[in-house]
Amino acid sequence: MHAAQLGHIENVIGQILSFDRPADAVLSNYFHQNNKLGAQDRHLIAETAFACLRRLSQLRALIEPDRITARRLALATLARVRGLNLKEFGGCLKNSESEWLSTLKARTLPDDLAIQAELPQWVIDRLEDASPEAVMALGRAMMQSAPLDLRVNTLKMKRDEALCRLDEAGIKACATPYSPIGIRVEGKPALNRLELFKSGAIEVQDEGSQLLGLLVGARRGEMVADFCAGAGGKTLLLGAQMASTGRLYAFDISERRLANLKPRLARSGLSNVHPQLIANENDARIKRLAGKIDRVLVDAPCSGLGTLRRNPDLKFRQSPETVAALNQQQLSILQSASRLVRDGGRLVYATCSLLPQENQQIVDAFLSTHPEYRIVPVGTALEELKIPLAMGDALAINPARDNMDGFFAVILAKDGK
Repeated sequence: MHAAQLGHIENVIGQILSFDRPADAVLSNYFHQNNKLGAQDRHLIAETAFACLRRLSQLRALIEPDRITARRLALATLARVRGLNLKEFGGCLKNSESEWLSTLKARTLPDDLAIQAELPQWVIDRLEDASPEAVMALGRAMMQSAPLDLRVNTLKMKRDEALCRLDEAGIKACATPYSPIGIRVEGKPALNRLELFKSGAIEVQDEGSQLLGLLVGARRGEMVADFCAGAGGKTLLLGAQMASTGRLYAFDISERRLANLKPRLARSGLSNVHPQLIANENDARIKRLAGKIDRVLVDAPCSGLGTLRRNPDLKFRQSPETVAALNQQQLSILQSASRLVRDGGRLVYATCSLLPQENQQIVDAFLSTHPEYRIVPVGTALEELKIPLAMGDALAINPARDNMDGFFAVILAKDGK
């Protein structure tokens, strides 16, 4: 460890802890401003900052309340979480810091479930299964970094061939256990340098996200809408399901997110995708398509608490108040998207949240005023897709059990008149 490296770690942690921007955006901006940092330094800084976020409640509990600083958090993360011994700090430490770190390693955490599980108490209070054992299992899972999953673009390649090509490139990988088009990669290789990636044969996408797209069941020649397309990971999956036929609308309110879709779309080889920038869920472009769409995916804006392995800062950036505001938006979006669906069509409502308030409760509220819709059990749909994942009416992925991001989804069928 060099003093300069420690200084960068301290600076980044200090900036992230304002929680006014996503942590990955803070890192990206910091590396842009410090563009002479090498790949190893960037990796060390990023991994330490995210390790700090994943254990922030514990680290704060171990440090005296009036002595919590970005530097102490950096030192505590390196020593307590990443396992550096005093010698590995080199000449970075003052004598008082060496003494402090020696005592820190021996300290024990308080007997507090929220601290030990690294989950805010308000989140624990809202979980369906809030038994201490379940909360601890979920918390431990969320303290780990997420695996790197890829989706194979079936327009260009089969999964077995993609696995062979990765092996030839010296990258260790295996088939994902549930998604039939997924690959799980060991480590964090530089995929963007691979011809396999440049050609659009593979895309980075969590296995759980792949399952959401597969549940839509898009077919050749249909009209399909990805109502909250974002940067388009699921859009591209739907387009491949449709074999680049029919018409696939990618709606989003963010011009920046749709701009990020363009290079991915160009790589994919798809010609049936139509990105559409909309002002809101009641945009005139949507009204013109009312009752015409075969399948609609609503991956609604949500707290993102199912993605804490990737975005650990979200547990500090969200609150009961932000979730309550999201609930109103989620129901409004679902109601608007439902108007697109033709009689006999399918609507999939999904989030990357673990909270019933964003999931089943939104679906229940929607169904109470839309009797023309009924739930199609996700378990049945997964069986038809030959996906060996036991589920009931809803997809409810638990990162502790399933080693995927925490996704929720319900399939809603619109009965014909």
